[in-house]
Amino acid sequence: MEFLLDTIHLADIKKYSAILPISGVTSNPSIVKKEGKVDFFKHMRQVRSIIGPKATLHIQVVGQSTAEMIEDAHTILREVDDQVYIKVPTNGAGLAAIKQLKSEGVHITATAIYTKFQGYLAIAAGADYLAPYYNRMVNMNINADEVISELALAIQRDHAATKILAASFHTVQQVNSAFEMGAQAATMGTDILETALTAPAIGQAVTDFTNDWESVYGKETTISSL
Repeated sequence: MEFLLDTIHLADIKKYSAILPISGVTSNPSIVKKEGKVDFFKHMRQVRSIIGPKATLHIQVVGQSTAEMIEDAHTILREVDDQVYIKVPTNGAGLAAIKQLKSEGVHITATAIYTKFQGYLAIAAGADYLAPYYNRMVNMNINADEVISELALAIQRDHAATKILAASFHTVQQVNSAFEMGAQAATMGTDILETALTAPAIGQAVTDFTNDWESVYGKETTISSL
């Protein structure tokens, strides 16, 4: 399983990269907006410097036409680094851009996936990752689990190298479901991680263990001091 951070907030990336097995960072224009009008390319290079060369960095194009998407992709690869996974929306113009960019050897994340058919087309186009939007599908009364499960089966059936990078989560359970349905990766905001790691039951268990230890050995004694 691959766990990615869906943020470009540098402090959060530093924090969670230090404590979790983070496989990469994803971004899109809405995530960039949260940081304000940053020096875009410099900021993305800073993200890369934090996560290192082995982690995946996913940056989305903003052009509307195929030509604009390809131009955006080339600029990102030139100004950040040539290992970036270019996020391309899975519509007609995007699929044409994916076809061209894959012929150039560019890493591609097909994004804004809501249906199985979009995913099938992206797999056929050679996308490295598919990014189905879990919670957005739920809100549209689309069975997100079914979409991810069927895409996982298609990848297996076609012996494709494509991976499912599930995105757009509202709860920890949605992340769990995505993995259980066959997603190889998931990208999530820090709110999901904070919820998962700070559940009251976890804190209570730690407190209980500490109290039990101290009742026997005293408050000033740790295992390392025995």
